[in-house]
Amino acid sequence: MGIVKIDEHLHDEVRRASTVMCRSINAQAEFWLKIGMLAEANPTLSFIDIVQSQMAAAQVRLAPAPEADA
Repeated sequence: MGIVKIDEHLHDEVRRASTVMCRSINAQAEFWLKIGMLAEANPTLSFIDIVQSQMAAAQVRLAPAPEADA
């Protein structure tokens, strides 16, 4: 573990996002780092694809999406 120096503006964004997402500031920054790393390694995947693949890897059972009204 180490210290990462980031821009003050970005730190403020992480802090605000962490409040919305009910995560600690460190957990929010780690989430963004992980998603960014996976997005760079898999440029054809969308954010949703990346999150779904991570959920599957962690064996999280997702509820089916509700069907749209016809």
